[in-house]
Parts: sequence; C-alpha cells; structure tokens
Amino acid sequence: MQVDVLLGLQWGDEGKGKIVDVLCPEYDLIARFQGGPNAGHTLEFDNKKFVLNTIPSGIFNSNTLNLIGNGVVIDPIILKREIDTLADAGYDLLASNNLVISKKAHLILPTHQLLDAASESNMGKSKIGSTLKGIGPTYMDKTGRNGLRIGDIDLPNFKEKYEGLRDKHLRMLGHFGEIPDFQGREEAFFKAIEFLKKIKHVDGEHLVNQYLKEGKKVLAEGAQGTLLDIDYGSYPFVTSSNTTSAGACTGLGISPNKIGKVYGIFKAYCTRVGGGPFPTELDDEVGEELRKQGHEFGATTGRARRTGWIDLPALKYAVMLNGVTDLIMTKADVLDGFDTIKVCTHYEYEGEVIDYMPYDISTISPKPILKEFKGWKQDITSITQTNEIPHSLKEYIDYLEKELEVNITYLSVGPDRKQTIEL
Repeated sequence: MQVDVLLGLQWGDEGKGKIVDVLCPEYDLIARFQGGPNAGHTLEFDNKKFVLNTIPSGIFNSNTLNLIGNGVVIDPIILKREIDTLADAGYDLLASNNLVISKKAHLILPTHQLLDAASESNMGKSKIGSTLKGIGPTYMDKTGRNGLRIGDIDLPNFKEKYEGLRDKHLRMLGHFGEIPDFQGREEAFFKAIEFLKKIKHVDGEHLVNQYLKEGKKVLAEGAQGTLLDIDYGSYPFVTSSNTTSAGACTGLGISPNKIGKVYGIFKAYCTRVGGGPFPTELDDEVGEELRKQGHEFGATTGRARRTGWIDLPALKYAVMLNGVTDLIMTKADVLDGFDTIKVCTHYEYEGEVIDYMPYDISTISPKPILKEFKGWKQDITSITQTNEIPHSLKEYIDYLEKELEVNITYLSVGPDRKQTIEL
C-alpha cells in the first residue's frame, strides 16, 4: 500500500478540508503532515459548519483514525479549544479515541507568539502578513534544536525545559522593547498541556508504516498551499514548512516510494491572504465581486482575501513540484454569475513572454497575459451529475486539463460535502 497525498496548489484556502471529509470514508487513517493552527479547514454537512485548525479533516468519520503528524506545530490552547468545541457539538474525541498525536510534533509556546508579533511589527512595511500564531518562531526553534515536543510533556523535567526556552525568548524579546504580560496565557498553556495528556501520543512514523504494512489506506492531509512552501513558494512571503508532497515524507516519516496518488486542489479562480506577489490580482469591482460571491474571508483570522483570476504558470509549477496525479477544482459555483471568465496563460516579464514563475517574482511584478472564456451564467450548486455540467464550464475544465496535462477528477459546486461531483 501507498500513502495518497492531498494538498493545495495555490496560496492556501483551496478547500482541502471539505475534500478530505468527502474522501475519508475510503481511508483508514488521515494524517496531517505540516503547518500549524493558522490553517482553517472548513467542513459543512447536515446544516452544520466546522472550522478545524490542527485536527485532521477525517475526524467526523468514526471509522477513520486521525493523526497529527510530527511535521505539525501545535498550540495546546488552540487544540484544546478545538476538541472542546467538537465535544459541545456532539463529537467527543476523548471518548471515540479516533485522534492521536505524534510524540515528535513540536509545541507552540506563549512566548513564540510574542516573538512572532514583535518580529512582524519590527518589519514595518516589509511585514510578511503573519497570522501571529507563533508558527514561524516555533519552526525556528525546531531547526535550531531548541524546541519542545509533545513527547516532552510526559517527562519529569518538562517544566524546567519549558522555562529554559521561555527565558531564552524573553531575552530575545528584550531587544524589541517592552515585554507584554503573558501570565494568563502561560497558565492556560499548562492547563491545556494537562488536557493533552488525555490524548494518545504515538510514534507517528511507526503507526503510518504499520498501517501500510497491514494493507490499510492512508491519506496525508496538507495545510496552506504549494505557493507558500518555505523552499519553493514566493519567498519570503511564505509559511515556515514544506507544503509540497515531499513534505509528507518528512512530516510523517514515510519514504518517497511510499507516495501514491497526489490530489492537487485548486480554486476555479485564485486568492491570497497577507503580503506577497499575486500576478493576477484584481483590485477592482470584479475582484470585489469574487470576494463577495466566494465569501473570501479567512476561516481562522477573518481577514479579507485578495482575489484574482486563475494563474496557469503558477498552477503548472505546483503540478510539477508535487507530481500531481489527480486535480480537484473547487468553488466553480462562485463564477456562476460572471459573463466572462479569464485565465492567465503567460507572464510578460522583463521584456519576455514566459510561462513559469520567475525567481524574483517577489520583487519584479510580471504582467499577466489573459485568455477569455464565456461564462456559464447558470446556478450549478444543485447539479449532481456530469451530464448536468453547463457546456461553458465543460470547455473551461477541458482547457485546464489540456494545459495542466492532468485530469480533473472532482468538481466542487458548493461548500457542503454533498456538493461534490466525481468526473
């Protein structure tokens, strides 16, 4: 057996949570492999809506085990709040035992968040657009070999280890000026740590590989999107982890030859949160209409998302990096009312026409070359069969498949799990 991977191909917010929820009945294990609680995976079903920040999106299927992998960074306070919220809604994860955490997953400390805020403030106009969740500083401590991990909370000297790292952070914060009071958050942190001891901690890499050995099916769930990858995204306006399919190997402890299908999710248009390049951005009434119709506001932060047309050079890049085998297009319904839909096919860049993302895209803005398509001008939110798909939408899908050289196997026409068509 191999591990299938599901990840975003744009700047995040592509609808990964919904699609994991749709696919999870086919899998025995859903494993989140990177990122932190800045993720907002939204799931809707039975007239209920849930936003998951850290918990894998297979949690609502009682027959599926969910693993928070070692590549994830965990804020104990946020994770406790997630679990409490689900319990209030009738999903008691402590009773169901379908959530486990890798012992090697790193912990976000209250002072990590202070460092995040201080660093972002100090950057002024050059700020990244961080969600201020402390994720970047946590990954910095991880690579600096200073971090604390889930497995450490069961050690007798955990408090001592915590205080050593906290005091190091306080010395660093002293360089930024006055240190905010965080006593209340520190108390909440230790209360949440005690709560997390009730959840089973596992050697995640052994769990995943044992599942494969036993012939069980595993789906690796990514967070954020390919264009935010720390190595291959629009640096420095990126996240702090590897969001590509290669990140599933290090984030779960699986070898590259264990990767099976790679599901790449993209919106029928494009969005971005925070700073950084966005060649197809629409800073006009069309962009505002996309934002309005797509409800493009961050599930975690509430921030308005930047909007624009779909970007083929960026998508081709993401398909190449991830070895995508199956494409999934979401939020096609958002374009229902548009007379004309546009696609960026190439960039004008430094006097040339190119079809790839250049190295210095963050400092030199390429001009998008756009191709127009006729809109379908039809409500598609209630269609359930492929023969109901409007002709103009079929043409749009056929064009994208030809250009990307990968088939679109699922089409999402609304936020509910039932609003998903297998093509």
